Amino acid sequence: MNSKCSASFGLAYRIAVLVFVFVLIGIIGWIIVANWHRIELTIRIIGVAGEALARNLGLFGVLPLMTLGLLVYFAPVVVFMVYARMNGRVLPRMGSSGLYNCVWKQDKWVPAYFALAILTMLWSAAAMVEAKVYVISGTIAQWYFSKEDSRPGRSIRSSLRHAFGPSFGTVCFSGLIMAAVRLVRAAVDSAKREDGTPGIVTLILRCCVNFCMSAIDFLNKFTINFAAITGESYCYSAMMSYELLKRNLLSPVFVETVSTRILVGIIFVLSAVYAIVVCAVLKAVTALGVDAYFVAALAWALLILILGFFVHVMDNVIDTIYVCYAIDRDKGEVCKHEVHEVYVCLPISRGDRPSIATRTPLSV
Repeated sequence: MNSKCSASFGLAYRIAVLVFVFVLIGIIGWIIVANWHRIELTIRIIGVAGEALARNLGLFGVLPLMTLGLLVYFAPVVVFMVYARMNGRVLPRMGSSGLYNCVWKQDKWVPAYFALAILTMLWSAAAMVEAKVYVISGTIAQWYFSKEDSRPGRSIRSSLRHAFGPSFGTVCFSGLIMAAVRLVRAAVDSAKREDGTPGIVTLILRCCVNFCMSAIDFLNKFTINFAAITGESYCYSAMMSYELLKRNLLSPVFVETVSTRILVGIIFVLSAVYAIVVCAVLKAVTALGVDAYFVAALAWALLILILGFFVHVMDNVIDTIYVCYAIDRDKGEVCKHEVHEVYVCLPISRGDRPSIATRTPLSV
Protein backbone atom coordinates (compact mmCIF):
# COMPACT_ATOMS: atom_id res chain seq x y z
CA MET A 1 0.00 0.00 0.00
CA ASN A 2 2.85 2.37 0.86
CA SER A 3 4.57 1.68 -2.46
CA LYS A 4 1.36 2.53 -4.33
CA CYS A 5 0.97 5.76 -2.35
CA SER A 6 4.60 6.64 -3.03
CA ALA A 7 4.10 6.00 -6.73
CA SER A 8 0.95 8.15 -6.85
CA PHE A 9 2.57 10.91 -4.80
CA GLY A 10 5.85 11.13 -6.65
CA LEU A 11 8.97 13.11 -5.92
CA ALA A 12 7.91 16.01 -8.14
CA TYR A 13 4.66 16.46 -6.22
CA ARG A 14 6.49 16.32 -2.90
CA ILE A 15 8.93 18.98 -4.05
CA ALA A 16 6.03 21.12 -5.32
CA VAL A 17 4.25 20.87 -1.96
CA LEU A 18 7.42 21.77 -0.06
CA VAL A 19 8.08 24.71 -2.40
CA PHE A 20 4.51 25.94 -1.90
CA VAL A 21 4.82 25.70 1.88
CA PHE A 22 8.17 27.52 1.91
CA VAL A 23 6.85 30.23 -0.43
CA LEU A 24 3.82 30.72 1.82
CA ILE A 25 6.06 30.89 4.88
CA GLY A 26 8.28 33.36 3.05
CA ILE A 27 5.33 35.60 2.20
CA ILE A 28 4.12 35.58 5.79
CA GLY A 29 7.67 36.21 6.97
CA TRP A 30 7.95 39.20 4.62
CA ILE A 31 4.67 40.58 5.99
CA ILE A 32 6.04 40.20 9.51
CA VAL A 33 9.30 41.99 8.61
CA ALA A 34 7.43 44.79 6.81
CA ASN A 35 5.28 45.35 9.91
CA TRP A 36 8.07 44.84 12.44
CA HIS A 37 7.26 48.07 14.29
CA ARG A 38 3.81 46.68 14.97
CA ILE A 39 5.26 43.29 15.81
CA GLU A 40 7.56 44.86 18.39
CA LEU A 41 4.67 46.68 20.03
CA THR A 42 2.60 43.51 19.85
CA ILE A 43 5.33 41.56 21.63
CA ARG A 44 5.43 44.12 24.44
CA ILE A 45 1.65 44.03 24.79
CA ILE A 46 1.66 40.24 24.73
CA GLY A 47 4.25 40.36 27.52
CA VAL A 48 1.89 42.45 29.65
CA ALA A 49 -1.03 40.15 28.83
CA GLY A 50 1.15 37.14 29.58
CA GLU A 51 1.89 38.52 33.03
CA ALA A 52 -1.83 38.96 33.64
CA LEU A 53 -2.48 35.39 32.52
CA ALA A 54 0.35 34.11 34.70
CA ARG A 55 -1.48 35.57 37.70
CA ASN A 56 -4.71 33.85 36.61
CA LEU A 57 -3.67 30.45 35.26
CA GLY A 58 -6.94 28.99 36.48
CA LEU A 59 -8.58 30.42 33.35
CA PHE A 60 -6.97 27.68 31.26
CA GLY A 61 -8.84 25.14 33.35
CA VAL A 62 -12.14 26.98 33.67
CA LEU A 63 -12.63 27.82 29.98
CA PRO A 64 -12.42 24.20 28.71
CA LEU A 65 -14.77 23.18 31.53
CA MET A 66 -17.26 25.77 30.32
CA THR A 67 -17.06 24.24 26.85
CA LEU A 68 -17.59 20.81 28.36
CA GLY A 69 -20.62 22.13 30.22
CA LEU A 70 -22.03 23.42 26.94
CA LEU A 71 -21.62 19.98 25.37
CA VAL A 72 -23.39 18.40 28.34
CA TYR A 73 -26.20 20.91 27.85
CA PHE A 74 -26.39 20.02 24.15
CA ALA A 75 -26.62 16.28 24.83
CA PRO A 76 -30.30 16.15 25.92
CA VAL A 77 -31.27 18.59 23.17
CA VAL A 78 -29.76 16.29 20.55
CA VAL A 79 -31.40 13.25 22.17
CA PHE A 80 -34.79 14.97 22.13
CA MET A 81 -34.29 15.86 18.47
CA VAL A 82 -33.60 12.21 17.65
CA TYR A 83 -36.69 11.05 19.51
CA ALA A 84 -38.77 13.85 17.98
CA ARG A 85 -38.25 12.26 14.56
CA MET A 86 -40.06 9.17 15.85
CA ASN A 87 -43.27 11.06 16.47
CA GLY A 88 -45.68 10.35 13.67
CA ARG A 89 -47.74 7.59 12.18
CA VAL A 90 -47.76 5.17 9.28
CA LEU A 91 -50.16 6.07 6.49
CA PRO A 92 -51.18 4.10 3.41
CA ARG A 93 -50.40 5.67 0.05
CA MET A 94 -51.32 4.38 -3.37
CA GLY A 95 -48.33 3.90 -5.61
CA SER A 96 -48.06 4.29 -9.38
CA SER A 97 -48.75 0.58 -9.90
CA GLY A 98 -52.07 0.79 -8.07
CA LEU A 99 -50.74 -0.92 -4.95
CA TYR A 100 -50.76 0.64 -1.52
CA ASN A 101 -47.47 1.45 0.18
CA CYS A 102 -46.83 2.36 3.78
CA VAL A 103 -45.20 5.75 4.33
CA TRP A 104 -44.09 7.48 7.51
CA LYS A 105 -45.52 10.92 8.17
CA GLN A 106 -44.09 13.01 10.97
CA ASP A 107 -46.27 15.09 13.22
CA LYS A 108 -46.64 18.73 12.25
CA TRP A 109 -44.83 20.02 15.32
CA VAL A 110 -41.58 18.12 14.58
CA PRO A 111 -40.13 20.59 11.99
CA ALA A 112 -40.97 23.50 14.27
CA TYR A 113 -39.27 21.74 17.18
CA PHE A 114 -36.18 21.09 15.05
CA ALA A 115 -35.98 24.77 14.10
CA LEU A 116 -36.43 25.85 17.71
CA ALA A 117 -33.82 23.36 18.95
CA ILE A 118 -31.26 24.43 16.35
CA LEU A 119 -31.80 28.12 17.11
CA THR A 120 -31.51 27.37 20.82
CA MET A 121 -28.22 25.57 20.29
CA LEU A 122 -26.86 28.41 18.17
CA TRP A 123 -27.90 30.98 20.76
CA SER A 124 -26.47 28.89 23.59
CA ALA A 125 -23.16 28.43 21.79
CA ALA A 126 -22.89 32.18 21.11
CA ALA A 127 -23.87 32.97 24.70
CA MET A 128 -21.20 30.59 26.00
CA VAL A 129 -18.58 32.35 23.88
CA GLU A 130 -19.65 35.67 25.37
CA ALA A 131 -19.68 34.14 28.86
CA LYS A 132 -16.06 33.09 28.38
CA VAL A 133 -15.15 36.63 27.35
CA TYR A 134 -17.03 37.93 30.38
CA VAL A 135 -15.16 35.60 32.75
CA ILE A 136 -11.80 36.49 31.21
CA SER A 137 -12.54 40.21 31.35
CA GLY A 138 -13.84 40.14 34.91
CA THR A 139 -10.87 38.11 36.15
CA ILE A 140 -8.24 40.25 34.43
CA ALA A 141 -9.96 43.47 35.54
CA GLN A 142 -9.78 42.38 39.17
CA TRP A 143 -6.05 41.76 38.72
CA TYR A 144 -5.57 45.13 37.01
CA PHE A 145 -7.32 47.24 39.63
CA SER A 146 -5.79 45.41 42.60
CA LYS A 147 -2.89 46.89 44.51
CA GLU A 148 0.65 46.04 43.48
CA ASP A 149 1.42 44.01 46.59
CA SER A 150 -1.95 42.24 46.81
CA ARG A 151 -3.64 39.53 44.80
CA PRO A 152 -7.42 39.36 44.40
CA GLY A 153 -8.87 36.23 45.90
CA ARG A 154 -11.35 34.02 44.08
CA SER A 155 -11.45 36.35 41.09
CA ILE A 156 -12.39 33.58 38.66
CA ARG A 157 -15.15 32.33 40.93
CA SER A 158 -16.47 35.86 41.32
CA SER A 159 -16.50 36.37 37.55
CA LEU A 160 -18.31 33.08 37.02
CA ARG A 161 -20.89 34.01 39.64
CA HIS A 162 -21.56 37.34 37.96
CA ALA A 163 -21.58 35.90 34.43
CA PHE A 164 -24.21 33.29 35.31
CA GLY A 165 -25.92 35.43 37.92
CA PRO A 166 -26.70 39.17 37.85
CA SER A 167 -25.16 39.69 34.38
CA PHE A 168 -26.58 36.56 32.76
CA GLY A 169 -29.10 38.66 30.84
CA THR A 170 -26.29 40.80 29.42
CA VAL A 171 -24.38 37.68 28.37
CA CYS A 172 -27.46 36.13 26.75
CA PHE A 173 -28.36 39.35 24.93
CA SER A 174 -24.81 39.66 23.64
CA GLY A 175 -24.95 36.03 22.53
CA LEU A 176 -28.26 36.68 20.77
CA ILE A 177 -26.74 39.57 18.84
CA MET A 178 -23.69 37.55 17.83
CA ALA A 179 -25.85 34.57 16.82
CA ALA A 180 -27.95 36.88 14.64
CA VAL A 181 -24.78 38.33 13.09
CA ARG A 182 -23.47 34.86 12.28
CA LEU A 183 -26.80 33.80 10.77
CA VAL A 184 -26.93 36.90 8.57
CA ARG A 185 -23.34 36.36 7.46
CA ALA A 186 -24.08 32.72 6.68
CA ALA A 187 -27.09 33.78 4.62
CA VAL A 188 -25.00 36.35 2.73
CA ASP A 189 -22.25 33.80 2.05
CA SER A 190 -24.82 31.26 0.89
CA ALA A 191 -26.36 33.80 -1.48
CA LYS A 192 -22.88 34.66 -2.75
CA ARG A 193 -22.21 31.03 -3.65
CA GLU A 194 -25.57 30.64 -5.37
CA ASP A 195 -25.34 33.82 -7.46
CA GLY A 196 -23.12 33.28 -10.45
CA THR A 197 -22.78 36.89 -11.62
CA PRO A 198 -24.43 39.22 -9.09
CA GLY A 199 -25.55 42.66 -10.20
CA ILE A 200 -24.29 45.97 -8.93
CA VAL A 201 -27.27 46.39 -6.58
CA THR A 202 -26.63 42.99 -5.03
CA LEU A 203 -22.96 43.82 -4.53
CA ILE A 204 -23.81 47.15 -2.87
CA LEU A 205 -26.34 45.51 -0.56
CA ARG A 206 -23.86 42.77 0.29
CA CYS A 207 -21.15 45.31 1.12
CA CYS A 208 -23.58 47.28 3.30
CA VAL A 209 -24.63 44.14 5.16
CA ASN A 210 -21.03 43.07 5.73
CA PHE A 211 -20.14 46.56 6.96
CA CYS A 212 -23.05 46.63 9.39
CA MET A 213 -22.25 43.14 10.67
CA SER A 214 -18.59 44.06 11.17
CA ALA A 215 -19.57 47.24 13.02
CA ILE A 216 -21.91 45.32 15.32
CA ASP A 217 -19.27 42.66 15.90
CA PHE A 218 -16.66 45.28 16.77
CA LEU A 219 -18.99 47.23 19.07
CA ASN A 220 -19.89 44.04 20.89
CA LYS A 221 -16.17 43.26 21.30
CA PHE A 222 -15.59 46.06 23.81
CA THR A 223 -19.13 46.15 25.18
CA ILE A 224 -18.88 42.77 26.87
CA ASN A 225 -15.45 43.74 28.25
CA PHE A 226 -16.87 46.92 29.76
CA ALA A 227 -19.91 45.09 31.13
CA ALA A 228 -17.66 42.54 32.85
CA ILE A 229 -15.55 45.30 34.39
CA THR A 230 -18.37 47.54 35.61
CA GLY A 231 -21.35 45.17 35.87
CA GLU A 232 -23.55 47.52 33.83
CA SER A 233 -26.25 46.48 31.38
CA TYR A 234 -25.48 45.73 27.75
CA CYS A 235 -26.88 48.89 26.17
CA TYR A 236 -25.33 51.16 28.78
CA SER A 237 -21.99 49.37 28.43
CA ALA A 238 -22.10 49.78 24.65
CA MET A 239 -22.68 53.52 24.98
CA MET A 240 -20.14 54.05 27.75
CA SER A 241 -17.39 51.97 26.14
CA TYR A 242 -17.69 54.02 22.95
CA GLU A 243 -17.70 57.29 24.88
CA LEU A 244 -14.79 56.13 27.02
CA LEU A 245 -12.57 55.32 24.05
CA LYS A 246 -13.63 58.46 22.22
CA ARG A 247 -13.12 60.70 25.25
CA ASN A 248 -9.59 59.44 25.79
CA LEU A 249 -8.59 59.53 22.12
CA LEU A 250 -8.17 55.77 22.11
CA SER A 251 -9.04 54.74 18.59
CA PRO A 252 -10.34 51.30 17.58
CA VAL A 253 -7.27 51.19 15.30
CA PHE A 254 -5.80 49.33 18.27
CA VAL A 255 -7.34 46.17 16.88
CA GLU A 256 -5.41 46.77 13.67
CA THR A 257 -2.17 47.53 15.54
CA VAL A 258 -2.29 44.51 17.77
CA SER A 259 -3.69 42.50 14.91
CA THR A 260 -5.02 39.04 15.38
CA ARG A 261 -3.94 38.39 11.81
CA ILE A 262 -0.32 38.97 12.79
CA LEU A 263 -0.66 36.52 15.65
CA VAL A 264 -2.33 34.00 13.35
CA GLY A 265 0.52 34.44 10.87
CA ILE A 266 3.07 33.76 13.59
CA ILE A 267 1.12 30.68 14.65
CA PHE A 268 1.02 29.40 11.08
CA VAL A 269 4.77 29.85 10.65
CA LEU A 270 5.57 28.14 13.95
CA SER A 271 3.20 25.25 13.29
CA ALA A 272 4.48 24.80 9.72
CA VAL A 273 8.09 24.73 10.90
CA TYR A 274 7.09 22.30 13.64
CA ALA A 275 5.35 20.02 11.13
CA ILE A 276 8.38 20.05 8.82
CA VAL A 277 10.68 19.18 11.72
CA VAL A 278 8.36 16.36 12.81
CA CYS A 279 8.23 15.00 9.27
CA ALA A 280 12.03 15.16 8.93
CA VAL A 281 12.55 13.40 12.26
CA LEU A 282 10.05 10.67 11.40
CA LYS A 283 11.67 10.15 8.02
CA ALA A 284 15.09 9.86 9.64
CA VAL A 285 14.36 7.56 12.58
CA THR A 286 11.29 5.56 11.48
CA ALA A 287 10.11 3.55 8.50
CA LEU A 288 6.63 5.04 8.26
CA GLY A 289 7.09 6.09 4.66
CA VAL A 290 4.19 8.15 3.35
CA ASP A 291 2.42 7.86 6.71
CA ALA A 292 5.00 10.29 8.10
CA TYR A 293 3.30 13.05 6.11
CA PHE A 294 -0.05 12.27 7.72
CA VAL A 295 1.52 12.25 11.19
CA ALA A 296 3.17 15.61 10.45
CA ALA A 297 -0.15 17.02 9.20
CA LEU A 298 -1.86 15.79 12.37
CA ALA A 299 0.86 17.40 14.51
CA TRP A 300 0.41 20.64 12.56
CA ALA A 301 -3.37 20.63 13.09
CA LEU A 302 -3.02 19.83 16.80
CA LEU A 303 -0.51 22.63 17.35
CA ILE A 304 -2.75 25.04 15.41
CA LEU A 305 -5.66 24.09 17.68
CA ILE A 306 -3.68 24.57 20.90
CA LEU A 307 -2.07 27.83 19.86
CA GLY A 308 -5.39 29.08 18.47
CA PHE A 309 -7.01 28.62 21.87
CA PHE A 310 -4.11 30.42 23.52
CA VAL A 311 -4.35 33.33 21.05
CA HIS A 312 -8.11 33.57 21.60
CA VAL A 313 -7.59 33.92 25.35
CA MET A 314 -4.69 36.30 24.85
CA ASP A 315 -6.74 38.48 22.50
CA ASN A 316 -9.49 38.85 25.10
CA VAL A 317 -6.94 39.63 27.81
CA ILE A 318 -5.39 42.35 25.63
CA ASP A 319 -8.80 43.90 24.97
CA THR A 320 -9.65 43.85 28.67
CA ILE A 321 -6.39 45.49 29.69
CA TYR A 322 -6.99 48.03 26.94
CA VAL A 323 -10.37 49.02 28.40
CA CYS A 324 -8.91 49.07 31.92
CA TYR A 325 -6.15 51.36 30.67
CA ALA A 326 -8.77 53.66 29.14
CA ILE A 327 -10.62 53.76 32.47
CA ASP A 328 -7.36 54.64 34.19
CA ARG A 329 -6.75 57.50 31.77
CA ASP A 330 -10.29 58.72 32.18
CA LYS A 331 -9.93 58.86 35.96
CA GLY A 332 -6.37 60.19 35.85
CA GLU A 333 -4.99 57.21 37.78
CA VAL A 334 -2.27 54.63 37.24
CA CYS A 335 -3.11 51.20 38.63
CA LYS A 336 -0.45 49.25 36.74
CA HIS A 337 2.68 51.19 35.78
CA GLU A 338 4.00 48.47 33.48
CA VAL A 339 0.76 48.55 31.50
CA HIS A 340 0.86 52.32 31.05
CA GLU A 341 4.46 52.17 29.85
CA VAL A 342 3.41 49.88 26.99
CA TYR A 343 -0.10 51.03 26.12
CA VAL A 344 0.96 54.67 25.94
CA CYS A 345 2.71 53.71 22.67
CA LEU A 346 -0.60 52.80 21.02
CA PRO A 347 -1.88 55.05 18.23
CA ILE A 348 -4.53 57.55 19.23
CA SER A 349 -7.52 58.90 17.39
CA ARG A 350 -7.03 61.72 14.93
CA GLY A 351 -10.02 63.59 16.31
CA ASP A 352 -9.77 66.63 18.48
CA ARG A 353 -9.40 66.10 22.20
CA PRO A 354 -12.33 67.42 24.19
CA SER A 355 -11.53 70.10 26.68
CA ILE A 356 -10.99 69.12 30.28
CA ALA A 357 -14.07 71.05 31.29
CA THR A 358 -16.30 68.96 29.04
CA ARG A 359 -14.90 65.63 30.17
CA THR A 360 -16.91 63.61 32.62
CA PRO A 361 -14.70 61.10 34.43
CA LEU A 362 -16.02 57.59 34.52
CA SER A 363 -16.79 56.17 37.90
CA VAL A 364 -16.24 52.44 38.24
